[in-house]
Amino acid sequence: MTADPLAPLLDLPGVGDAVDRARAACEELRWHEAFRRRWREVRAEADLRAARASAAADGARVPLDALRAVATGSPAPGGADADLAAGALRATVLAGRWRPDLGARSAPALPPLGQVLARLHTAAAAGRTPDEDLGRVRGAGVAPGDLGGLGPAPGGAEAAARLALLTRTVEATRAPALLVAAVVHGEVLALRPFVAGNGVVARAAARLLLAARGLDPTGAVLPEAAWAAALPPYLAGAARFATGTPDGVAAWVAGYADAVVAGAGEARAVADAVLAGRLTPAG
Repeated sequence: MTADPLAPLLDLPGVGDAVDRARAACEELRWHEAFRRRWREVRAEADLRAARASAAADGARVPLDALRAVATGSPAPGGADADLAAGALRATVLAGRWRPDLGARSAPALPPLGQVLARLHTAAAAGRTPDEDLGRVRGAGVAPGDLGGLGPAPGGAEAAARLALLTRTVEATRAPALLVAAVVHGEVLALRPFVAGNGVVARAAARLLLAARGLDPTGAVLPEAAWAAALPPYLAGAARFATGTPDGVAAWVAGYADAVVAGAGEARAVADAVLAGRLTPAG
């Protein structure tokens, strides 16, 4: 029997506790009254806020009401920040199509991770990146144009090879969803396989995995809010993960659990607002 490729990470200090902490927060959220009949409303609002926070984590701060208008069909207001936020929204909406309905006995088939990342990148970066670069791993000698604070990224060939390995790892593992999402998120940030938009893609893919692999059946947890509110620790954690050291990986997973717990709290606030009929822009 082939060993699970991520199983050794469960033995790192604090990782088991992190998995349990995130699971408890998501289980508690699942039984909020709003998810009995109005889960689609909660999920839609949480998606909007997740997209806004993901854009903010890349430095693009856009008012929630402006992004809400885009979600309901209005054109983006223009400008680099608005374009990035609109791309984050498109990626979030696309990821939502692969997410299982709450309580469903079956779920949409999730393509292999490499295809998911390529399609999310096409959605996120359209209009901001040349068409020939959409969904394609960087070519030889092409450096990513984002997340420079994480240090040099691997070259295109190495990034492609490691992305293929990551795809096989996700297909083979039965590790807890928190661990899978954290590894995918951290590795995409480390590789930065695309010319731009890597952060939005990493966060959208990881959030999808939390739902598709059963940790967050509500599909409403939004850890992006925690990262947007504390960018230096988020980026420092990603840089430590990229070193591949046991301490760096364990710290990233523990921080990931903290963000999921906070994201479950954000989702609970959205659910409360849906029940009370008082959704308001968050700044």
